[in-house]
Amino acid sequence: MTTHSDTAPSSGGLITILLSILLPPLGVALSRGIGKQFVFNILLTVLGYVPGLVHAVWLAARPE
Repeated sequence: MTTHSDTAPSSGGLITILLSILLPPLGVALSRGIGKQFVFNILLTVLGYVPGLVHAVWLAARPE
């Protein structure tokens, strides 16, 4: 019998992570919704793509 790890992202999670890499605010909107994290990610992305990218992937990979 195989067990599914709770830490492994689901297929929807993988899509969210890929979208986070392409467009960080979109990944945050999909994983957390439109709120403080979304606005914060837009600010990070405007200041530099890499900080926004790291923040978005971190949120997408982290369980809610």
